[in-house]
Amino acid sequence: MRQSKLFTKTVKQAPKDEKSVNAQFLIRAGFVDKLSAGVYVFLPTGLRVLEKIEKIICEEIQAIGGQRILMPALVPKKNWEQTNRWKIFEELYKVKGKSGQEYGLGATHEEVIVPLVQKYVSSYKDLPCYVYQIQDKFRDELRAKSGILRSKEFVMKDLYSFHTSEKDLDIYYEKAKKAYFKIFKRCGIGLQTHLTLASGGSFSKYSHEFQTITSAGEDTIYICENCGLAINKEIKQEHSKCPECGKTKFRQEKAIEAGNIFKLRTKYTEPFNFFFTAQDGSKKLVEMGCYGIGLPRLMGAVVEIHHDDKGIIWPKEIAPYQAHLIQIGNNLKIKKQTEKVYQDLEKQGIEILYDDREDKSPGEKFADADLMGIPYRIVVSEKTLEKNCVEVKQRNKKQIRLIKCISKLQIF
Repeated sequence: MRQSKLFTKTVKQAPKDEKSVNAQFLIRAGFVDKLSAGVYVFLPTGLRVLEKIEKIICEEIQAIGGQRILMPALVPKKNWEQTNRWKIFEELYKVKGKSGQEYGLGATHEEVIVPLVQKYVSSYKDLPCYVYQIQDKFRDELRAKSGILRSKEFVMKDLYSFHTSEKDLDIYYEKAKKAYFKIFKRCGIGLQTHLTLASGGSFSKYSHEFQTITSAGEDTIYICENCGLAINKEIKQEHSKCPECGKTKFRQEKAIEAGNIFKLRTKYTEPFNFFFTAQDGSKKLVEMGCYGIGLPRLMGAVVEIHHDDKGIIWPKEIAPYQAHLIQIGNNLKIKKQTEKVYQDLEKQGIEILYDDREDKSPGEKFADADLMGIPYRIVVSEKTLEKNCVEVKQRNKKQIRLIKCISKLQIF
């Protein structure tokens, strides 16, 4: 991609109403644009990051049996009434059509997925099954703040599992935990993310959050110094000892909730009378689990952790491009050499953002490269031409290397 062709531009100053690091850098670097409080446009480079996060999530969820579908965002009122959430779900956006029929915009999708799967599952032979989607969610969030960490419209991966027994649900629940940690590791926040006990509400003793430590976090968690299990603030008063190892020493941290998983049991299958025929011929309620990750929230958490005072430092696997190629100088030789480097790397399958802008100074180009945070910066200039090489610098390191021959192996 030639940077001169990007319709978006970087900006020097962050919006005055944005206090969070993720919002400031993502807006300044041209990854997102704020439409209104809690509502953001993902621009070309930002969408590339979101798509890479989506790819990672799909790979890891499909590895544990997830089958992808796409459910509608427009959910009839009767479905919400079936679970009694039409009246009690405070964040639910409600709309009415010309015919007078009322709908809730999908804030979560238990009211759709349960009757859907019920159409196809009737016997123990049909279970277990695991269905997921990645889709827009809408929540009338009064606390829309912290950039893309808490918004009114966002993209979410929601996985739903259906089982013949609580034991089978427990087995899959553990697989989901492992898959989540793989996702967070690949996105670059695995070391900072802790499995965290949270209240399970009315359907199980505990649910689990995946909390990522950062000073920008809205949540407070208590981490066991011995085994690393965390407990969120709402249930800490119940536990003077770690439920996992029995130790009593905890440290307090601020954190962002990057994902959550719940054992729903029969909370939503019961209202829909979702029974299956067991092997002995009896009728039993289907057991259920749900597992959520907000993609923009995960993206924002990455930025909160991986940045410096100059801008974002993207982890390699979710960076919009692998390398930022910068042309310094506009004479014909430099243009030809930079073009050759661009073509050579593209042929090797390297994703390149090529800063070919002729109206920007070297300082402006370097500042934009640091702000955008692409893992490798490659520079072609008079100096590198004289030495028949290119200048290579990693975004997260100070060292600059001069490399004679461009190849995927040598640079990456």
